[in-house]
Amino acid sequence: MAVDNPAILIWSLLFGIFGLGFFTYGKRQGALIPLGVGLTLMIYPYFVSNLALLVCIGIALILLPYFLKL
Repeated sequence: MAVDNPAILIWSLLFGIFGLGFFTYGKRQGALIPLGVGLTLMIYPYFVSNLALLVCIGIALILLPYFLKL
């Protein structure tokens, strides 16, 4: 993946940091939703090259555990 836009790289790094936080929290608490969201946040930027789509998916994933509780 060649990054032409530095904003994509910065947003990917930011969502990766959030993903690491969610993953760590989910693993320690035994909560599957934050664990899955964390993994997804760390992996999906490798497959999305559109900046608007990257930001929208990332924000939706960050908000998902707050609205979906099991």
